Amino acid sequence: MRPIFDVTTHIPNNTIIMTKYLFGCLLLLFGGSVFASAIPSELIFTVDQERYIKRYKEIAIREMERSGVPASIKLAQGILESDSGKSSLARSANNHFGIKCGSGWQGEEYYKKDDDYDDNGQLIKSCFRQYRNPDASYVAHSEFLRDPAKSFRYGFLFRLEPTDYKAWAKGLRQAGYATNPRYPELLISLIERYNLNQYDTPGAVDPVDVEVPTNEMITGILRANDVSYFVSEAPISVAEVAKQVDLSARRLLDYNEGLSKDDQQIPPGDRVYLQKKRNSYRGKEVYHTVEVGETLYDIAQRYGLKLDKLAKRNRLQETDNPATGVKVKLRGSKIKDAPRLEGTPDPDAIINEIPTDTDGRIIIDEPTDETNTGTTTTTPTGNRPVVVPRPTTPNPTTGNPSTNPPSTPYPSGTGYPPTTTTPSTGTGTTVNPPVVQPPVNVPPTNPTNPQPEYHTVSAGETLYAISRKYGLTVDRLKQINQLTNNNISIGQQLKIK
Repeated sequence: MRPIFDVTTHIPNNTIIMTKYLFGCLLLLFGGSVFASAIPSELIFTVDQERYIKRYKEIAIREMERSGVPASIKLAQGILESDSGKSSLARSANNHFGIKCGSGWQGEEYYKKDDDYDDNGQLIKSCFRQYRNPDASYVAHSEFLRDPAKSFRYGFLFRLEPTDYKAWAKGLRQAGYATNPRYPELLISLIERYNLNQYDTPGAVDPVDVEVPTNEMITGILRANDVSYFVSEAPISVAEVAKQVDLSARRLLDYNEGLSKDDQQIPPGDRVYLQKKRNSYRGKEVYHTVEVGETLYDIAQRYGLKLDKLAKRNRLQETDNPATGVKVKLRGSKIKDAPRLEGTPDPDAIINEIPTDTDGRIIIDEPTDETNTGTTTTTPTGNRPVVVPRPTTPNPTTGNPSTNPPSTPYPSGTGYPPTTTTPSTGTGTTVNPPVVQPPVNVPPTNPTNPQPEYHTVSAGETLYAISRKYGLTVDRLKQINQLTNNNISIGQQLKIK
């Protein structure tokens, strides 16, 4: 850029000295604004540029990982194109890269004079894209360079080494991105002055930790499994998302299996992926344990996975829903056996086989042979028969114990054991009196202290479905039944009160 004027041209020496003195006074008086206007703003080491880098380095890194555009190049271009975020276009339209509307733009517009002329050669206002926030502008810049329709111009850039910022800077000038012949020099100067190339290695810089309340929804452009997605805090249509992130609605429909049309409403908090999801998970987890009410699609969205690939890896159909508590494989080879589906019985569940009558009371088998020494019954702990021996008394003739006859209950109020006289048969054989079991005291029903109510688990039921049926939360249902996980079995009795 040429200086505004040359103060030493055709001026005598004494005048030059006086002129320098006067300009020195002007510099003190106006804070250097006269000379600052004559120096390229992109070459001034300013606090504004440092603030700009600190503010936008995270989105630049995320976009580099998503799209392949080096973070150093994106930050340097943002500084140049937006005057470190101070230009009218950046402040009024959140447009940091001077991207014009074009024929396919359907979002908000912002008009300002730039380089468009009418038929009479008069400068007219140009149409620029207006974004909801600057981050959307960063995404749009990536998509502008990656647009298949422009691959003949910018396609070769993505075959360069992502850490070769010099080749990228020169390549942008070669592709016609900027007309200024010094454009590569300006980008490289900014990158090296602020060491922006340190951001060109994924994971080299840890993102800033931000404390978010657990009850607060995180919105905006986020990432999962190295894939960017968008979350809105309010219901929003596919078309509206497309405008905000500067992607076509068609691409969003391609990237998200749960979306089918432009005007489809997306609930708050739902993820809308901005690029193709991965075939497998890149994190540490190999398996995911299915939570209550969770579908296979929910799992695919949570981990940034293609639904068809996730289903195939687990030998499932895309519409199948695995049962609560089973494990779904996120990466690696196919599993040997498909996981159990929701609504199918668990073969490993412990089934209650205790015999009960129509009132739900345990049945105790009566002996079939009076000479048996015990009665066989079952107990709740395990399913093995337990022998309960009958009391015996010694025979006064033989000295051997004799077996009592089957016990019969005594009327209420009778002491135990009863005091009786041993009758004699006249043959020397003593007949023992019947042995009485103590009566079972059943507490009377107290209307102020109602008895607990139960629900019997049927095939296909989950804790979530049962809790909804009785107006409880899953945690409350688990608490009153002392459950440590979500596994329940057919026939299991769950306390609901």
